[in-house]
Amino acid sequence: MTKHTVCRLCSACCPIEVKIEENRLVGAERVSFMPPNKRLVCPKLKAAPEIVYSKNRILKPLIRKNRREEFRETSWEEALSFVAEQLQKIKDSHGAQAVSWLRGMAADWGAPWDYAIRLMSAFGSPNAIGNGSVCHVAREMAHTYTYGAMTVPMAKDARCIVIWGKNDKNTAPAMAEAIISAKERGAKLIVVDPIRTFFANKADIWLQVRPGHDGLLAMSMLHEIIQQGLYDEAFIESYCIGFDELCDVALDDRYKPEKVARTLWIDAGLIREAARLYASTKPACIIDGNGLDMQLEVFQATRAVAILRAITGNLDIPGGDFIPQPVPLKNIQLKELLPPNIEPITASYPLFNNFHPTWGLHAQSCLIDAILDEKPYAVKGLIVQSGNPAVTMTESNRVASALEKLDFLMVIDLFRNRTAEFAHVILPATTCFEKTQLNRASMRNSLVVLQNQVIPWVGESRPDWKIIFDLARYLGLGQYFPWKDVEEAIDEQLEPSGLSVEKLRKHPQGLFSSALTYEKYRTDGFPTPSGKVEIFSHRLESAGYDPVPYKSGFPEDPVSFSEAKDQYPMIGISGERRNCYTHTQFFHVPSLRKLDPEPFIEIHPADATRLGIETGNEVVVRTPKGEVKMKARISDVVPQQVIRIPWGWGEVNPLWSVNNLTDDSTRNPITSTPSNRSFYCRLEKNSLAKK
Repeated sequence: MTKHTVCRLCSACCPIEVKIEENRLVGAERVSFMPPNKRLVCPKLKAAPEIVYSKNRILKPLIRKNRREEFRETSWEEALSFVAEQLQKIKDSHGAQAVSWLRGMAADWGAPWDYAIRLMSAFGSPNAIGNGSVCHVAREMAHTYTYGAMTVPMAKDARCIVIWGKNDKNTAPAMAEAIISAKERGAKLIVVDPIRTFFANKADIWLQVRPGHDGLLAMSMLHEIIQQGLYDEAFIESYCIGFDELCDVALDDRYKPEKVARTLWIDAGLIREAARLYASTKPACIIDGNGLDMQLEVFQATRAVAILRAITGNLDIPGGDFIPQPVPLKNIQLKELLPPNIEPITASYPLFNNFHPTWGLHAQSCLIDAILDEKPYAVKGLIVQSGNPAVTMTESNRVASALEKLDFLMVIDLFRNRTAEFAHVILPATTCFEKTQLNRASMRNSLVVLQNQVIPWVGESRPDWKIIFDLARYLGLGQYFPWKDVEEAIDEQLEPSGLSVEKLRKHPQGLFSSALTYEKYRTDGFPTPSGKVEIFSHRLESAGYDPVPYKSGFPEDPVSFSEAKDQYPMIGISGERRNCYTHTQFFHVPSLRKLDPEPFIEIHPADATRLGIETGNEVVVRTPKGEVKMKARISDVVPQQVIRIPWGWGEVNPLWSVNNLTDDSTRNPITSTPSNRSFYCRLEKNSLAKK
C-alpha cells in the first residue's frame, strides 16, 4: 500500500510517498518534479524503516526519582503523575515562571510549537523557549524588519541565483533540485561561502568569504550596485523608504571593494563582478541560510542581504524572492492567560521577543543564565522537547552545569541522547510517520500539505501532541485542551482558512488557502509599519540600534576570541551538516553510520604542511573555553587559516563536540545570538595520541 505524507527527519518537510505492508513502514521516496534519474536521494529517508524500528528507540517511559538512581521503565500514568507533581512543587515554591520549556527543531515549528506554548501559558509561565537565536529566527527577524516577512526564493524560475551560506544538497533536496534545474537552463549561480561546497564547484562566481564577515561583503556589493546605478529606481521610489540614508552609508569609502578585499579575503574585482551580475540579471533570487546564523552579526548582515533584494527590484516577482501568503489561522497560544507582572527570562531582548505574533521566545542562552546565575530569576524545572542542548547549545560545559543544577528535568525524544542523561523522566516520542501534524512550512505560505500518520505508534511511544495534551490533564489544565485528538485541534486552528484535515487528506499534494499572487505590494503594500520596504528602520533607531545596516561601521573583527588571536591564530568553523544526520540525530543508525563512520577536522594543505600534520593524525583544537580531539583530514575545501570541525558528533563522543570550543559570553544585542559558527582557535598535533 502506498500513502502520502510529509517527512520530518530534517527541517526540509519534503512531501513523500511511503510503502506500508501489514501496518509497517517498508520504504519511502520523495515526491519530486525531477525525472527519477536526476532526483537527489536522501539517505535518511532511505533509512526510514531502520530509524522507525531501531532497537535504540525508547518505547516506554523511563523514570528515576533522583540522579543517583538508574532509569527504570514505567507506565505513562506514573510518569505523567510524577512530572505533574514535580512541576507543581516548583510552581508552589518559586512561581510558575521557574518552569521552562525548551524546544529543538525535531518536532517542527508549526502546530507542535503552538501546543507547547499553550500549555505553558495555561500553567502560568512565559518561558517557552526555542532555539531560533542560532537557527533561522534571528534571520527571519531581519527579513521581517526590512519587508515584513521572510522571503521564499523562487529558484526554479530564476535567471540568477545567489546562495549565501547554505548547502541545500545536504539540507533541502527540493530546493537543490530547483537550483540544478535552473542552472541547466542557463541561470547564473553566485555562491557566498568560505567552504568549497557542491554548489561552489558549480558556481559562475564563488565568493570565498572570510568567516563571520558576510555583512561587510553585502555592504560592499551594495556600494558597487549603487555606485554603478544598477538599482531599480522606480521600485525604490514607489515602495522603499530610506534609500538616501543607505547611499550615505554604503557609498562611504570604507565599503569600497578595494578597501574591504583584504579583510574579506576576496579579490575586489570578484566582488564587483558578482554585484554587477546579480543586479543586472532579472529575475534573481537569494537563498540565505544557516551560514548567516550563529554569527554575532547575523541580524545586520541579514538586513544588508535583504536590502540587496529590495533595491534590485527582485521582491515578490516570479523567479525572485516571494513574499509569502500566510495561511489564515486561529491563534491558539493563550498568551492572554499569562500573569501581566511576570516578564520572560528573555526580557532583555524585547525586539526579538515581539517581532512576530506567534513565533515566541528564542533567546535560548538566557535559559542557561536563568538556571546558573538566577537572572532575571531562577529557573528550577525544565522540559526539553525534540532537542539536545547538552550538545547543540553554545559552550557545552556551561550547559552541562546548568542541566546538573536543575531540580527537575524531563526530556521528550525518540532516543536517549546526551541531554537525557541529566533527566529525571524521559518520555518516548513517535517519528514523523506515526503522527498527523500541521507543519510550519504549511502555515507560513499558502500551499498547505498535511503530514499524515501512516503507521501506528510503535511500542508505547506517543506523538508530541498526545504527550502535551495528556500532561495538561495531569496538571489540572485539561479544560484548555478540549480536543479529543490532534485532528480536532488542527481543524480549529485551520478554521479561518476554510481548510480541514478531511479536505487535506483528499488532496495529499496540498491545497492553496488563497491563489498564488505576485507583486502584492502594488495593492497591499508591504507588511511593515510604513507599508514599504524599510531600508531605514525607525523601530531600530528608536531602540538605539543602527537604522541602516552598519551605519556605525562594521566591527573590527566579529569572530569569537579575536582579542586573543595572537595565541589562537586560526579560525575554526562549525559544519558540515551531512545529509546522513540531522544535527545530533541518527548517528546510531548502522546504514547511515556506514556512509559517514567518523568525524574529521579539515585542514588546508598549506596549514597542514606548516604544522606537520598528515591525514589520519589525531589533532587537538583549543580555545579559551575548551578543546576537541579528532583525526585530521587534509582538504582544500577550506581556505588557509581556517579549519572546519564537524557538527553534531558530540552526541557520539564528548571530545568531538564543537561546542566545547564556543563562547556564550558575547551575544548579538538584538537577537542574543552568540558566535558559535566561527571562533579563533589553536591547532596542533596530539603528541599523546596512540601511534
